[in-house]
Amino acid sequence: MTATPVTPLERPKRLTEGDRVVIASPSGPAPHDRIEAGTAILRSWGLDVVVAPHAGATSEQFSYLAGDDEARAADFEAAWCDPDVAAVVCARGGYGVQRMVDRLDWAAMRAAGPKVLVGYSDITALHSAVATHLGLVSLHGPMSATEVFLNDEASPEHLRRTLFEPESVQELGPGDAHTLVGGRAQGVTVGGCLSLLAGELGTPTGVPSAAGGLLLLEDVDEKAYRIDGYLTHLRRAGWLDGVNGVVLGSWQGCEPVEDLVVERLGDLGVPIVGNFGFGHCPSTITVPLGIPATLDADASTLRFDVPALA
Repeated sequence: MTATPVTPLERPKRLTEGDRVVIASPSGPAPHDRIEAGTAILRSWGLDVVVAPHAGATSEQFSYLAGDDEARAADFEAAWCDPDVAAVVCARGGYGVQRMVDRLDWAAMRAAGPKVLVGYSDITALHSAVATHLGLVSLHGPMSATEVFLNDEASPEHLRRTLFEPESVQELGPGDAHTLVGGRAQGVTVGGCLSLLAGELGTPTGVPSAAGGLLLLEDVDEKAYRIDGYLTHLRRAGWLDGVNGVVLGSWQGCEPVEDLVVERLGDLGVPIVGNFGFGHCPSTITVPLGIPATLDADASTLRFDVPALA
């Protein structure tokens, strides 16, 4: 069976001063002081920031969740369906999106029109859902209550430019990026946190294939054998058939991964770049998902055909 290739997605509008954004916690809980600090940064950009009711909550039953599944889903859906909201910025990742994502009313959210979604880590499951159910570009970028957003100047600044001035970050080439397998390729950006991509396989919200895509991969605190297992599972399932290129982000706290990725994926015959600086790292860049782009692995650059936001 030939996999259906990923295609360019609809771009939400870029943000302008005065736009309303909602901070939500669809996954794990975030401390109130961190939510407040992130809110202050977003407000300094001229945004009207609203914190969702359960963004700082903690489930009484499971402390790793920001409130129960119904509450987290209700927060996210209400923000998305509010006509005055231009973007939803996740407070943090952790775990929990896959517990709440099937509770969302995708028809109502589609009728509400395009919004910007920002997050990474567990939010990969929401990126996949927004792509498959709403057909929208989303931003794999720093979350507002995380250390990298609050304490690293470069990370929120790159997100700000992506949100307000996306032409200024249309070509990415972090200084530490390097060639693992040379070559050039074109495709649509797809991906996120590796363990979540593997976990989404076969679900109603998972991206059905990486065919025709430039696959962005990152993860955190994983043993080599687990990374091996995720990659092997995606290959055996046919999810990687027809992928055009691979871009590796951060593997913070993971056992060495680059040789493993080349061993597992090198025979695909596609360019592969390492250490591209997105994901769980001390300073992270924002990368849009669903945008056609060109990967030059020899130069370690990724250039988007169009700005991330319209």
